[in-house]
Parts: sequence; C-alpha cells; structure tokens
Amino acid sequence: MAHILISGGSGLVGKALCTKLRDKGHDVAILSRNKDIRASHKSFYWDPENNEIDPEAIDSSDYIIHLAGANIAEKSWTPKRKNVLLESRVRSAKLIFNEVKRQNKNLKAFISASAIGYYGLITSEKIFSEGDRAADDFLGRTCQKWEEAANQFCELGVRTTILRTGLVLDKQGGALSKMLIPVKMGLASPLGNGKQYLPWIHIDDLCEIYIKAIEDNTMKGAYNAVAPEYHTNLSFTKTLAQVLKKPFWFPNIPTFLIKSLLGEMSMLLLTGSRISASKLLSTSYTYKFPKLDKALINLLEE
Repeated sequence: MAHILISGGSGLVGKALCTKLRDKGHDVAILSRNKDIRASHKSFYWDPENNEIDPEAIDSSDYIIHLAGANIAEKSWTPKRKNVLLESRVRSAKLIFNEVKRQNKNLKAFISASAIGYYGLITSEKIFSEGDRAADDFLGRTCQKWEEAANQFCELGVRTTILRTGLVLDKQGGALSKMLIPVKMGLASPLGNGKQYLPWIHIDDLCEIYIKAIEDNTMKGAYNAVAPEYHTNLSFTKTLAQVLKKPFWFPNIPTFLIKSLLGEMSMLLLTGSRISASKLLSTSYTYKFPKLDKALINLLEE
C-alpha cells in the first residue's frame, strides 16, 4: 500500500483516480481549500494563493500527483483569466515543492498533469512527440512553465513524470457532456473546416496511466497521454453521431461564428494536430480503449 497525495482531487480526473487508487488498496488523500473536518474523504488543507499548506500532507505521502489548475475552457481568456490559468498551475506546484524541500522529504515520485496545448494551437501535418519544443503561444508557454514547476522536483532527486493530456472522455461531465447536447438534438455538425485533429483519451485509460506512472520506476519525463488513434473534428463528430444513432448531415459551423462567440479561446475548438502515443506504448502500456467508437460505446451505453 502506498500513501498518495493528490492536488485537484475534486476535479473530473481527480475523483476517478482517487476511486481507482483506493480500489487497489492505496491510502489516498487530497489537498483541499475546505477546512471542514466532517469531509467524507481524507484531506489536508492548502491555499496556494496565500502559500499555505498543512505540513502533514507532505510528511505522510510517498507519492504526489499534481492535477490542480483552473479549467482552461470555463471562462473567456481575458488577461486576468490567463494569469489565473497560469498561476493556478505554477504557484500550486511551487508551494508543494517548497514544502517538500523544507522537510527534506524523500518522495518516491512526483507526477504532474500537463496538456497537449504544449505543442500549440495549430493544425499541421506534423505528428508531435515529446521531444518537440513548446509552442510560442499562450497555451504553449503556459504548459512549459507548468512543466518547469514540476521539473523542480528533479533537483531533489525525485523521479518526476509529466502526462501531457488530450481531451478526456468521461460520462460524468467534462467536454463530452457538452458535445453530446447538439448531437442528441440531431444537430451534429463539424466545427470550422472540421480538419483539425482532436487528440482524446478515455478516462479509464488516463487513470491507469497515472497508476502506471506510480508503479513503473522507469517512467520519467514527459509522456503524451492520448489514445493512439487519430481523429479530426469531422470524424470524431461523425463517430459520436453514429454511436448515438443520430443524423449527421448539417453543414459545418462557420469559423467566424465560433470566433465571434469565444474570441481567442475559440482556437481550442478550431485547431489541433496529431499527437504521438508511441513513447507511452513503448512502456508496454496496453490501452483499454484505443478506438474511439469502442470508447464512446462504453461511456454512452445506458
């Protein structure tokens, strides 16, 4: 049994991961801004904005999984919001790092989330792999600083693993629940020209990859946490409609309309390139859901 501390444990991925780790017999605790001692789960108080963290959270942990960060698609990307998106990831990682360093804590591993936004908001024929540089745009720079904050743990001799994650498919919420609304209404339509790629991963696979990152001492550095099958926005939407047995004949939603509604954030929907899963496959990880149709059937079956 390992003692595992998770930041962002109340989020979509965090909740699923906590459940799977506990089912495997691990002792799991989360970092929480809630001081309510009546909480049904084991938690430790922290407040990254004010650099506060319960020292016991670090002292009692063998592994730390860092998932904390404001939702990238929740609000418009104003300058203030961009700063929140960056600081919620970087400041929180630095707070954990400083406490680990202060205690001279001998962690077995620090495992951090990152995102495929590292490679930039572009659509190209290039297949991006972990050795490629971070893009010089907002998401690229944000992910680079996020990963730099995580890689500080290498200085302490702590095995550090970073999972650059694509679109997480989960039936409990997230992006998929929003994508289902027009499709269920019979209004399935590609976004923009539909040629942008949409790297994705089933929630079960993502959780299993985090668990593998705990158990496999050879996993160090960055890994792309995406399914090995490539899909464009067009083919993804068409597959979703087929699984739901809904029509797929509406014209594409124009690029200008999406941009007028979402501003700069529209690039999350209108751009995307292929992301290689080869490095993860080289670890002998076997995907539960390597194919999109099977992943959607699993998530959407009644």
